[in-house]
Parts: sequence; structure tokens; C-alpha cells
Amino acid sequence: MAILVTGGDGYIGSQCVLALIDSGYDVVIMDNRSTGHSEISERLMKFQSRGRIIEDVDGSLLNPKEIEQCFRKNNIDAVIHFAASSQVEESVRNPEKYYVNNVIGTINLLNTMIRNGIKKIVYSSSAATFGNPQYIPIDEKHPQHPINPYGRTKLFVENILSDYDTAYGLKSVVLRYFNVAGADSRGRSGEWHDPETHLIPNIIRSSFEDGKEFRLFGTDYDTRDGTCIRDYVNVEDLADAHVLALRYLAKNGRTDCFNLGTANGSTVREIFSECERIIGKKIPLKETARRPGDPDILIADSTKARSILGWKPKRTLTDSICTAYEWEKKRRNL
Repeated sequence: MAILVTGGDGYIGSQCVLALIDSGYDVVIMDNRSTGHSEISERLMKFQSRGRIIEDVDGSLLNPKEIEQCFRKNNIDAVIHFAASSQVEESVRNPEKYYVNNVIGTINLLNTMIRNGIKKIVYSSSAATFGNPQYIPIDEKHPQHPINPYGRTKLFVENILSDYDTAYGLKSVVLRYFNVAGADSRGRSGEWHDPETHLIPNIIRSSFEDGKEFRLFGTDYDTRDGTCIRDYVNVEDLADAHVLALRYLAKNGRTDCFNLGTANGSTVREIFSECERIIGKKIPLKETARRPGDPDILIADSTKARSILGWKPKRTLTDSICTAYEWEKKRRNL
């Protein structure tokens, strides 16, 4: 099987590519590299395992001709779709970018799949489709009321996938992530955003001499230490879930959705303290006011993914911080 991975040069996409080739799949990557890095692309092409990377295409989902060319050139059997704009705050300032990239780009991809007779896709969605939680932990039946354009674009695509199944027989697995952390345990890939908005890499970057002090947003939440609680899933565990979803579709699985998390939450202070312990030094910290729209607690109920896909997270938060720290040291020398 040859699998097309859109956004395969990004943080989660590149880890999924590695999981696929380690599992014996051949992979074609398509990425416009608007937020990715050419260094990641170059590194990925060097790693061959049980499977191989056939091609890394510099192309855009907003150009149907480029998508069509990619499909005609390569014998694609299924798609894993990561490519999207993903910054919540930016989506509020510039919703046009998000509706164009995330919705129109996906429609172009799906239409090309249908024309070429490809009927299996794994879609990278988000817990942002739920909005403010009505209960914890959040399962797949939780009402979906996104509170920002990013979350709305992800929910739009989920609805489109349901309609395309009804009309065209396109089978999809929607995977909704909560918080993702860590890096490849073999040091092949990791998180590299500019600007970086995620908690753990920002704490780690603050530990270096050129790093700014880490800003902790909010200490008055209704939690055990006053800071937000989040459910962090390791990026390698997340990549494994995509491989399992692909196998589920290959066995004629029906269109379905799954939440991915550990069912355990950590506070920001707990994560900060664990980063200091692992790195072995005090990290400069500044406490500031909470950001609007940040709920006290977000924890996933992944019972359904464990039951149907056979997915179970294997790595701990400590594993995620350790691999993220090792990757940050390596990234600075790339």
C-alpha cells in the first residue's frame, strides 16, 4: 500500500510518516512547507525502514492540478490528511485563511480522491470542535460547539466527510487530538514551530541561555494548584493511532470518529516542575493573567479508540518531556 500523507513535513505528520514506514508502508508526502522546514523534509528522505518514502511533493491543496498530478504519478491506496492551518488565535484574526486552507483545500483533496477511485482517508481533527466542555472526560458523544474559526473549520470537514460517505462511499476515520507532546524517541523528528505556541517546547526553550522567561498564564483556575489541567498524549502514540486507523479502514471499517488522549491530566505547574527536574536546572518563570477562553480542565475519554482500534497510549508525560528536550538540543544544530 502507498499512503499519501498531506502535511507530512509537519510535527505530527512527520512522526506519522516515520510510523508508517516503520510499519512497512510506502509513503508519498505532499506539503506546501508554509509552516514546515526543508530540514525536516531532507531528514525524512534519508530514513528508510520496512517501508520507504517514495516522494516528498512540494505542493498545495489549493491547486487541484498539483493534487491530480500527485495521484496520477503515484499508486495511492489511502490518504492521511494533516495539512491545515492550526493556530487558534490567528484563526480569530484571519478567518479567511482558515476557511480557505482547511475547508476548500480539503474539498479539493476529497474530490481528487473520488475521481481517482480512492475511498479511504484518516483525518486529523481536533478537540477544538467541542468548544467549552460540558463534562469531563470528553467522549465522542460530547456536544460540538466550537468557539473559534479553527475549531469550526475542523467540524465543517467532519460533516463533509460524513456527507461524502453517504454520497460517494468515501470511508473516513476522524481522530480528535487534545494536547500532543514529545518527539521521536530515535531523534528523527520533533516539534519545530515558529512562533512556538505549545507548552512543553516553550518551557524547554526557556531553559537555554538565549531563551526568554516562561510565561505562565493564569494561577486562579479551579484546579489542584490553580493552573490549567490538560491531557497530553505522546506524539509517537498518536502516530500509532493513525496506523491503526488505516488498518481499520483496510478491513472495511465504517466511517467513525475517535478521541485520543490518556484520560489523565497534568497541571501547568506540574509540567513545569517536571521539565526542571529532567533538565536539571531552574527555569525563569513569570506568572501572568489567564488568557480568555482557556477552560480549567480538558481531559479525553479514549475508551472507544481502545475498544475499536485497539489503541492504547504507551508513553508517559516524562517520556514526552525527555524526547522533546533531546530533540530541542538536536534541532539547534540542524
